[in-house]
Amino acid sequence: MKPGYAGNQADHLARLRRIEGQVRGLHRMVEEEAYCIDVLTQIASVTKALQSVAVRLLDEHLHHCVSSAISQGKGDGAAKITEATKAVERLLKS
Repeated sequence: MKPGYAGNQADHLARLRRIEGQVRGLHRMVEEEAYCIDVLTQIASVTKALQSVAVRLLDEHLHHCVSSAISQGKGDGAAKITEATKAVERLLKS
């Protein structure tokens, strides 16, 4: 079974490349001894961007993997819901 994000893989990869560029920019800022608050502002921006990707992936997981497991009725639905709940817990801790 393909992952739930397979249909949007190109979009996710493009977003992750942009985030990667932001992180390289942060590296440059620290190398160039940029003002602390400016670096922290950019870190907050990268964090929000990663959280946005995570929420989209979670949404796609729920709509694809979890709903598929429930509709198949093999008892995998409850396990997939628990798995998704634990993923949300990890996201909230970060």
